Amino acid sequence: QLVESGGGSVQAGGSLRFSCAVSGYTDITGSDYYCMGWFRQAPGGGREGVTTSLSGGKSTYYADSVKGRFTISQDNANGTLYLQMDSLRPEDTAMYYCAADHHTFCSDYASDYGYWGQGTQVTVS
Repeated sequence: QLVESGGGSVQAGGSLRFSCAVSGYTDITGSDYYCMGWFRQAPGGGREGVTTSLSGGKSTYYADSVKGRFTISQDNANGTLYLQMDSLRPEDTAMYYCAADHHTFCSDYASDYGYWGQGTQVTVS
């Protein structure tokens, strides 16, 4: 189970930090190669990849729209995934989801991930 926390409302230019707690999925985080990431979905839009991390940080990916503003990290002791979001913009408003799956390469396609959190809302005004 993936459980996100930390969403909320913030003014443009502000910051938010998410966490995604991992339980029951040690078969993923205990394997040599796995991907975890953050996706977002704005009203009326598709689910887009924001940032991903391979096996606890071996490599990371950021969408161009968030490079330099968002940072993904992971506590390898318990698998908890974090997303630090700085310099937030109104266009960052969306529902944010944590995702995970076994992969040796982390794509930014939502269809490549089989495990999802319930989502947490971010509103930037």
